[in-house]
Amino acid sequence: MKPYIEARTLLVARHINETHDTIRKTAKIFRLSKSTVHYDLSFRLNKIDENLFNEVKEILNLHFQEKHLRGGEATKEKYKNKIKK
Repeated sequence: MKPYIEARTLLVARHINETHDTIRKTAKIFRLSKSTVHYDLSFRLNKIDENLFNEVKEILNLHFQEKHLRGGEATKEKYKNKIKK
């Protein structure tokens, strides 16, 4: 693995571990695609740092379990703002 990819993977993983941001939000912050962030965290991180991988995996699993709630809130806000206008 190239050194810059390894450094990027660790940087993104530490960010998610500290902030508990979603993959989408993290990708926006680092100006990467969601696919790149997901691949880095799901496959590359395990080869680099297994402990960090397990911590990030827990966060991502929590986000996966909550995604239907997040989507529902977003839709609710969308229509609430539409009615106000």
